[in-house]
Amino acid sequence: MNNKNQKKTERRAKIRKRIRSTVKGTAGRPRLSVFKSNKYTYLQLIDDMGGATLASSKAKSGVDHAKEAGKELAKLAQDKGINKVVFDRGGYKYHGIVKAAAEGARDGGLDF
Repeated sequence: MNNKNQKKTERRAKIRKRIRSTVKGTAGRPRLSVFKSNKYTYLQLIDDMGGATLASSKAKSGVDHAKEAGKELAKLAQDKGINKVVFDRGGYKYHGIVKAAAEGARDGGLDF
């Protein structure tokens, strides 16, 4: 890994650590976590107290696909009786794909 990518990774890890020190998911109000790779966007509802993933969704990279993944995750969550979540942007800026995923989840009926 070159120096520029290493600095980006370290910066994001530092931000993630700071976010995760305050954002905790429970069974009643799980954490909606976003992860972006070059090809896909992954969304998960995580119960940190129980250490379990309650629901997950995966979509191709892109704003439109991320919004659809958010709606799909919201539908899965409501099927399990989950309406409220806490949002974990995963160290990414709240912009583009991350924002679209959050808006899709809100449009699907999740409250955060």
